[in-house]
Amino acid sequence: MSKDRIGHEEEPEIIYIPDEEGNEEEFEVIMKFEVDGSDAKYMMVVPLDSAEQGEDESEEVYAFRYEEDGDDLKLYTIESDEEWEIVEETFNTLIDEFDGEDDRD
Repeated sequence: MSKDRIGHEEEPEIIYIPDEEGNEEEFEVIMKFEVDGSDAKYMMVVPLDSAEQGEDESEEVYAFRYEEDGDDLKLYTIESDEEWEIVEETFNTLIDEFDGEDDRD
């Protein structure tokens, strides 16, 4: 597993994803990772407007499989339950590892 960005004080990576009406919405990439034994890459994103407004409600987190083709980023929805379970398990493992690193600091 590899992880990028979570917990770092770097400039946030912002991507634009069109909604059903074709309006582009801003999302902040909170994590990118690969699943062991697979070439698939995944990213976890949160809507930028809810992050900026500091809403008390838990943020909605979205997951996408992605491919990079030069400067182009292609996002794919995760449709199978099996793939969702793999992504969720990997995400939770990375979050647990990150939380453990915070305890040592």
